[in-house]
Amino acid sequence: MRPHLNVVTLAVDDLDRSLAFYRDGLGLATDGIVGEEFVGSVELPAGRSAMFTLDGGLVLSLYPRTELAKDAHLETGRTAGSGFSLGYVVDTREEVDDLLAEVTRAGGEITAPPHERPWGIYSGYFADPDGHLWEVVCFSS
Repeated sequence: MRPHLNVVTLAVDDLDRSLAFYRDGLGLATDGIVGEEFVGSVELPAGRSAMFTLDGGLVLSLYPRTELAKDAHLETGRTAGSGFSLGYVVDTREEVDDLLAEVTRAGGEITAPPHERPWGIYSGYFADPDGHLWEVVCFSS
């Protein structure tokens, strides 16, 4: 396996709500919901999803939890939880503060307010509407 990552897919309970959070609340560019023509069935996953191409080419994909479970051949409960965090690095402490304020206005939950860390970073955490954990980080100088 080559050391790179191309797509991060987040399982979501309500695709429209999550799309609004990331697109309207945080300002990420997207074509909106795609794949609606692929309806799916009890056993086959539907194609309805939303994708955001981030700087550097990484794709952030939102996919209904039930459909991701079908696609991966898992029970729906196995697509729940947030045993990891996604990191977003910014240049200044003010950007950390500003982004977390934006998250609050968009309906996200601040789980750890911004604070200086003993190992030389300034960061805070938020959870999106489905509980996916993000850390906003500034490497202090």
